[in-house]
Amino acid sequence: MEAKLMHALRYESYGGGVDGLKNVEVRIPTPVKDEVLLKLEAATINPVDWKIQKGMLRPLLPRRFPYIPCTDVAGEVLEVGPAVNNLKVGDKVVAMLSHFEGGGLAEYAVAKQSLTVQRPSEVSAAEGAALPVAGLTALKALTESAEVKLDGSGKQKNILITAASGGVGHYAVQLAKLGNTHVTATCGARNIEFVKSLGADEVLDYKTPDGASLKSPSGRKYDAVIHCTTDIPWKTFEPNLNENGKVIDITPGPSAIITSIVKKFTFSKKQLLPLLLIPKGENLDYLVKLVKEGKIKTIIDSKHPLCQARDAWGKSIGGHATGKIIVEP
Repeated sequence: MEAKLMHALRYESYGGGVDGLKNVEVRIPTPVKDEVLLKLEAATINPVDWKIQKGMLRPLLPRRFPYIPCTDVAGEVLEVGPAVNNLKVGDKVVAMLSHFEGGGLAEYAVAKQSLTVQRPSEVSAAEGAALPVAGLTALKALTESAEVKLDGSGKQKNILITAASGGVGHYAVQLAKLGNTHVTATCGARNIEFVKSLGADEVLDYKTPDGASLKSPSGRKYDAVIHCTTDIPWKTFEPNLNENGKVIDITPGPSAIITSIVKKFTFSKKQLLPLLLIPKGENLDYLVKLVKEGKIKTIIDSKHPLCQARDAWGKSIGGHATGKIIVEP
């Protein structure tokens, strides 16, 4: 019996950037045990996807070559594994695939039941696919690391969000404003009004002296910084933090990890906390419901058909996307 094939993009070694991504035809995967087969309607590209290609997470990722990148998808359930008990054929869903296995830049993919949630009709496939990595990262940084209560209770916290117009940043601003917070944000000049529209109380152009120094225009010291960009040293953050302030670094490099260890072992009240995302299905479901209720929104930078996914890949590598980059099979 001839195997059914699908279109996909994959790479066969580290490096290569856009040119390393190849359009191929491969077998449609088969779900096992607790997996579901999805006909994909949308996927999103996150910076971690091309960082894996560059070899920045070797030898952990990817598990093997060739590798179909991307993990954040939305689609329709076509088939369920024998151990699946809360999803059925025909369900519209949002899912996060494993970074070890990938699979998102394709027409079909298999997803674990535990990280697949229902997508209501009020949430489009593109809006849903944008959520997993970026939304879950913002949610964890705010609720677990910064200890912001999203029901608005508790003492007001002063929060700084860097790169607030990007994928994680634009969710972080909106989620923070569900809590009792004053939000200062940084972004490029062209996105200042956009970030204000998300709810930020004050916005800094990161290229100006005040923006580069991260000083709050209202003179506030920050209880927490959700740090969504790179190349800002601890010495820039430190004077802007309150006595027990913390920097939550969502993309920690070697220097950030060293600083984190030093601060911990010298019992510094000011801390740098690297963030490691361990995704949970219930948190993804929570985010989807917030979108359905209009409490947060996904901002889409651009949409690309699967056959032009290399353009989307290049756009993500280039940086400065406003919101999320979507690929549609």
